[in-house]
Amino acid sequence: MPKLILEKYRDVGLLIVRLGVGLGFIYFHGWAKLTGGPERWNEVGGAVSNLGIDFGHTFFGFLAAFSESIGGVLFAAGFLFRPAAVLLASTMIVAAIQHIVTGNGSPAHAVKNAFVFLGFILIGPGKYSVDDWIAKRRASRLRQGD
Repeated sequence: MPKLILEKYRDVGLLIVRLGVGLGFIYFHGWAKLTGGPERWNEVGGAVSNLGIDFGHTFFGFLAAFSESIGGVLFAAGFLFRPAAVLLASTMIVAAIQHIVTGNGSPAHAVKNAFVFLGFILIGPGKYSVDDWIAKRRASRLRQGD
C-alpha cells in the first residue's frame, strides 16, 4: 500500500534528483573548469592520455568542463536530457580511470556518478522536464493536424 501512495510522486522525485545532481555538478565541478580557460582545460583534458589519446588535451578538457557545467544545467532542466547524461557519464568514466591510474584521489565519487548517469539514460527525465513538455506539444500538434 505505501508503494502505491508514493508512486504518484515518482516524477517529483526525479525532478528533485535531477536538480540536485545537475546543479551540483555545475557548482561543484563544472563552472571552475569552464571558466578556467585553455590552461585548465589542457590540465583536465590530460586525463585522456590514460586512454592512449596523446593529442587534443585542451579540446577534451573543454568537453569535460562543458559536460560538467552546461551538461549539468541541461540535466537539471531535463532538456536534451539523455545526450547530457551520456556526456556526463563519459566524463565520469574518464575521471574514474584517471584516479585509478594515477592514484590521486579516490575513484569512488566518479564511479558512483557514472552509474547514476547511466541509469538516468535508461530512466529518462520524468514528466517535469523540458523534454517532456516538448514531446507533449509535438504530440498535441500532430493530433490537431498541424
